[in-house]
Order: sequence, then C-alpha cells, then structure tokens
Amino acid sequence: MKKWMLRILLGLVSLVVMAAAGIAIAFQILNSTNGKLVSAGETRVYLLYVPKSYNPAVPTPLVISIHGFAEWPAHQMQTSRWNDLADEYGFIVVYPSGTRFPLRWRTRGPAGSPTDPVQDITFISDLIDKLEQDYNIDPRRIYANGLSNGGGMSFVLSCALSERIAAVGLVAGAYLYPWDDCRPTRPVPAVIFHGVDDQIVPFKGGPSRAFDVPFPVISDWVSEYARRNGCVASQSLPTRGEVTGVQFTGCAADVRYYTITGGGHSWPGGVPLPEWIAGRTTRDIDATRAMWEFFQQHPLP
Repeated sequence: MKKWMLRILLGLVSLVVMAAAGIAIAFQILNSTNGKLVSAGETRVYLLYVPKSYNPAVPTPLVISIHGFAEWPAHQMQTSRWNDLADEYGFIVVYPSGTRFPLRWRTRGPAGSPTDPVQDITFISDLIDKLEQDYNIDPRRIYANGLSNGGGMSFVLSCALSERIAAVGLVAGAYLYPWDDCRPTRPVPAVIFHGVDDQIVPFKGGPSRAFDVPFPVISDWVSEYARRNGCVASQSLPTRGEVTGVQFTGCAADVRYYTITGGGHSWPGGVPLPEWIAGRTTRDIDATRAMWEFFQQHPLP
C-alpha cells in the first residue's frame, strides 16, 4: 500500500475513533446521574431533583418517573418536564435507571429468568428507602409513572409495592406483566394515556414493527385494570381536541383513561420524540400536569 493511501486510511480510522469517543462522551453527559446505591447485588443509579423550596421540616411528596426502553433518566426528565411542576408545587422527583444496554426494565418472565421483575422491584423499594433516609418524604404521597417500558414497570410496581405506591401514571405503556402475577395488597389508582396510532406499543395489541411480543389490546387491558379496582361503570370526560377520556366509576380505587386520536408513542404535552420514530405528540393535554392533579387527589389511605 502506498504511503499516501496508508495516511488517508489511518486518518479515516482516527476520525471514526474520535467520532465514537465523542458519541460516548455525549451519551455520558446526557445520561448524567447524581445518585447510586447497591440493590440485590447490583450498583444502580438514578437522577434526583430537589426543588429549591424543599423544607426538611415539611413532609414532601415523591414522584418516581421511569424511562422507556433504550432511553435514560435525563431523557425522561427532559421529555416529561416533571421538574417544572416540582418547582411549582414543591415535591421531589427521582428518575431511576434501568440496566443493560440499551437500558431497560425487567417487566415479565418467570422467577430467575433475565426478565424476572424482582430485582427492579427491589431496586425501586431500596431507592424509596434511601430517599426516605436522606429527605423528609411523605410516605402517603409516593407516586410512580413512566413511558412505554417504564409505564410497564410502573404497572408492576402497582402490583408489587401497592403498600408504598399511592397511585400510578402510565403513558404508552408496554403491559407484559401477567395478570396472574399481579397481587396488590390494595387496589392502586391509575391514570392512563395511549395514542391510537402508536406503532411501537399498538393500541389494538399484538406484536409491533419494533417488538415481536404479545402486547394486549389497550382498551381491554384498561377495562381489566378497572374491573380489578372494583369499578362498575364509566362516564365520558369532556373531549379536548384529539383527546378523549373515560372516568371509571364505583371504584375501590379510581381509574382514568385518556386516548389520543392520531397520537403516537409519546408523552402527551411533553417534549416530542422525533416523529419518524414515535409518531405525533399531542399538545391537547399535558400528561404530566394531568397526572399531578390526579396524584394530589389520591394519597395512600
């Protein structure tokens, strides 16, 4: 090989290495976390936000917001904008991190399998313990919410930590945890959002273009959640542009369900994901604010 060709080749290799290093550094910056703990033998990390108004003398609500598959804590923070409401209302927000690469949550699978949720359940419980040690957390006002795989994890928490999680918010949730394994000690209030045109977790159920797994029909799944919460009927909520809602009634624990016509796999009212990946993000409802209003109404009994 001629020297000039070798120099060009080495230069190209150097550029590739530099680009890869730049991507890695950028990801580390984006995926910045500020807390860690050891749970079930694993070192786990999280991103914590404490508003300036926090007063150690006052019991403070805690919101746990859980990222989706292949996302990360800082991305969930940016997408949901929970910090804005934390400043407004004076609660603490924590964004826990999943495991493996891409980051994900274990939300299905038999005991001892790679997808057994027990380690992630333990992590969230240990994280609550850690924050209760460090801050004056109101134990009656701890809430979980998440997007996609994180919505599925929030559902798992409603089943496994119902004595600690007061209510949940589920956005474009991937609900793969078997109903037979869901044995809460109390019914958990839930507010649920799903886009009718979601191409990643299909509204009509079944496998998607991204995941060859048996997603449930969303409206059927919500009806089962409501049935298990003792609901006996439902009534329509006022339509907000492309958003329609249902409030289940006669429940032991409330269930509220919003569907977004034309909505994709995204956080309503949040920072949009690229439309070619996730579809449209509606501006007709702010899921974060709607969740907080719901959460405020539902502390632990």
